[in-house]
Amino acid sequence: MSRQLSKLSKALIETYDKPQALTEDRTISVNPVVSEMATWYEKFRTAMDYRDDEVILRSSIERILKRRLLFQSDGTLVATPLIRELVWARYFPDSTIGEATVLKVASSIELYLKFEEEVNKKHRVNKSLVNEWMIHLLSSEIEHILKPSRKKDLMCNFMFGIFKERIVIEDDNEEARDVQIFIAVRRSFANDDLAFLRYHLFNQYFGTLTKINLDKISDNFMEGLGKINSAINYPLKDRIYNYIKNETVPFLILDDVLRENSGKITELTGNSDGLDMAILNACSRRYRTISAKVRRAVIRSIIFIFVTKATLALTIEGSFDKFFYGKVIWSSIALNTLTPPILMIIVGFLIHTPSRENSFKILRKINSILFDEKPKLNNFLIVKKKPNKTDPILWGLFIILWLATFALSFGAIVFVLSKLKVNPLSQAVFVFFLAIVSFVSYRINKTANMYVVKENKENWTSIAFDFFFMPFIQVGRKLTQAVSQINIILFIFDFIIETPFKGIFAFFEQWLLFLRTQREKLE
Repeated sequence: MSRQLSKLSKALIETYDKPQALTEDRTISVNPVVSEMATWYEKFRTAMDYRDDEVILRSSIERILKRRLLFQSDGTLVATPLIRELVWARYFPDSTIGEATVLKVASSIELYLKFEEEVNKKHRVNKSLVNEWMIHLLSSEIEHILKPSRKKDLMCNFMFGIFKERIVIEDDNEEARDVQIFIAVRRSFANDDLAFLRYHLFNQYFGTLTKINLDKISDNFMEGLGKINSAINYPLKDRIYNYIKNETVPFLILDDVLRENSGKITELTGNSDGLDMAILNACSRRYRTISAKVRRAVIRSIIFIFVTKATLALTIEGSFDKFFYGKVIWSSIALNTLTPPILMIIVGFLIHTPSRENSFKILRKINSILFDEKPKLNNFLIVKKKPNKTDPILWGLFIILWLATFALSFGAIVFVLSKLKVNPLSQAVFVFFLAIVSFVSYRINKTANMYVVKENKENWTSIAFDFFFMPFIQVGRKLTQAVSQINIILFIFDFIIETPFKGIFAFFEQWLLFLRTQREKLE
């Protein structure tokens, strides 16, 4: 007897099974030699700007837009070289982006530049803030044009429908709850960064920006911006995100199964044994990608940390040593420079693949998601925007204990470094990078365990971890974000090195094309 799909699952599968239309027109082609050089450059550049894999393409589009819009404000003249750079870096295979797509990108650039102009004209607002929003919206829109995420959006909508019935905010309305579920699903399943969240919320609030509604949206932009910022900074955002994040693994595997069996999903779901085997095989495939993901994350992290550290060593630390001690103390610089990469390498070796039992947990959850009208997931989440007041004395005690963990954790490191006779500045730099390494290692560990079904159980290990290492991780998170935003090396690469570098790529591509033309004349 075949099982019946739930209403939500049936709608999801019917949409996944629909074939996507393909278009054929003239495409952008690049020279493979130039592409090889550009790819290596792009790998190095993205490693210096620590981001998740899912947002690297968008951030690269943002970086190219910022550089090209400094010198050119014509969408047509920006779109083609922008896409050519993306093809050079192999974000897209050669000859896969057609001229019709280039025209869409050019039209979007023109539209958002006009939108920025209208907002600045109609509102008294910080122009740099408007520009940041415009770049975020435009880079997200361009990725959407170049790499449509129809099935990802379908799964996000499917997850929204499930979690909408499982989360209650007792002292706020359903609209606020729905917005928070939407944001949490986008963050957990799609790994959206701030730019993508702004883009999706902008489209939810205003609708897709067009020439027709541009005036209306620009009139109401500041009101919408306030509501979007309020939603992104909602007090309960982390509680709701963590609840949904812990239930995201089955949906990631389900997405793999549906994509792998596109066109025959209905038949597969009618075959219990075949579906179970497809789910277990999808788990195995995902597990095999973990090592590559972790290795890539470790390498990128080492480059990010090493380049930043080397810059400090050769400027601030070296100058400090020279001024106060009359010479550069290379032993301290070597300790500070080599310790973070070595720790990152050790983290990479400690990663383990999820167990077979984990796959069966995923299997049971996916079957419940597909066939139960009310899937068997974690308990319902019931929260309050304004939680019950904590006893002031108890709250003060918690603050004292929390500060004590910071003092104990950081004090122990400073004590050891003092015993090794490391100077105060080098100690500060060591702690600075140890905090960053702690946060990056935590992120890598999350990547390694991204397919593990988590159980909400506290144990002595997790309590000890929270007590001793959470201060380093929290400080490291703030420092990593700050370094990414103000890193002078990134500024030098983006606006001083990259512009002539990409110009050289373009010159070589034209030169190689000229040589090939001359060779063809001899045939």
